[in-house]
Amino acid sequence: MEENNPVSTNSFLLNKYNVPVPRYTSYPTVPYWNDRIDTIDWQNNFKKEFGIGNAQNGISLYLHLPFCESLCTYCGCYKKITDNHNVEDPYIKAIHTEWQLYKSSMDGVPVIRELHLGGGTPTFFSPENLRKLLQPMLSDSLIHEQADFSFEGHPNNTTVEHLQVLFDLGFRRVSFGVQDNNPKVQHLINRIQPFENVQRAIETARKTGYESVNFDLIYGLPGQTIESILTTIEETISLRPDRIAFYSYAHVPWTSKGQRLFDENDLPKPHEKIQMYAQSRTLFLNDGYHDIGMDHFALETDTLYKAHSKGKLHRNFMGYTTHNTEIMLGLGVSAISTLPGAYMQNEKNLHNYYKVINDRELPVSKGYFLNAEDIQFRNYINELICTGHTDIRPEDSTLIQQYVLPVLKNYEADGLVEMKDHSIIITTNGRDF
Repeated sequence: MEENNPVSTNSFLLNKYNVPVPRYTSYPTVPYWNDRIDTIDWQNNFKKEFGIGNAQNGISLYLHLPFCESLCTYCGCYKKITDNHNVEDPYIKAIHTEWQLYKSSMDGVPVIRELHLGGGTPTFFSPENLRKLLQPMLSDSLIHEQADFSFEGHPNNTTVEHLQVLFDLGFRRVSFGVQDNNPKVQHLINRIQPFENVQRAIETARKTGYESVNFDLIYGLPGQTIESILTTIEETISLRPDRIAFYSYAHVPWTSKGQRLFDENDLPKPHEKIQMYAQSRTLFLNDGYHDIGMDHFALETDTLYKAHSKGKLHRNFMGYTTHNTEIMLGLGVSAISTLPGAYMQNEKNLHNYYKVINDRELPVSKGYFLNAEDIQFRNYINELICTGHTDIRPEDSTLIQQYVLPVLKNYEADGLVEMKDHSIIITTNGRDF
């Protein structure tokens, strides 16, 4: 039975740990990457690792489709706001060119195990153009017998045709960006999305045959109150999505200019925000959802919970995953790729991305090549994120004692971690922080 412990409301700890930090999508985190890495070095690393990883586990593909018809002011992702759908065809051609450039470095036929369409708004593209984008790439590849294909959909514009076309191409999971159901909050974040549209989207997905539906929700948005977020949670639970990603709103107006469009006085106070999380978490757990970790909840019937319960959960730039492919190839503007020993982000400016692609070069921008020490510490962090504990190797004890132990002792004093012999264990309260 999963513990339903209340989240700490200790005001001292809330103030102490209410600080902006990078999301742990990688180690080292993106701010520590190099502003430029050598394209040839990246290409050589990809060629070498593909020869190993593709044969063993297959690869993951992430396609970044950046276009949105309107600006959601809370959003921190790279996006391009336009209502001109003529942008679809040139972008499809650019991704196909990028794919062919990578294929020239592949020693063998790629085995696709994971495929995810992110954005932006992937359902900005017409159903026929999504087929036009994906069909040639899938025809070029082998599909793994345990393939997991998913996409992000906007409840307002995900049609029956979108769902059917992608289902026919092998997609079985869809994630709907819901964020909040309250009309006042939706107005402040410029995402007007009636609950009826959300309900219709999930019902249509299930009728089409989708096996797992995820909702993205955010707490800490402008205009939210504890009462309003709990109403959103209750409405969400009534629709019974298989997974729920319950993210903390990150207010970074210095990097996301859209966040300057609302009054910061409308943001919930830190103690209100933690109560939003605590009380929402209780509702999730009481209604059969399990806390997977890092703001994710899932029903027992979902593959994410099954992987979590067996200790086989993994995490990459697409979030928690049931597969560890080690190679994730990101295509499109600002997309991120990962190898066992390297990270790389594509050009973040659409004009620059097109320019490099038109020159038939890989759009390599910032990145990082890991050494053996980086890889081992990444393993420790991933184990903590996915399982809540890790065991330290004796050969790493000197570095741990020098750099990590002083910080962990403070966390231990605050009840966030336990240290036993050579093990680090995150407590229930620590998971919430």
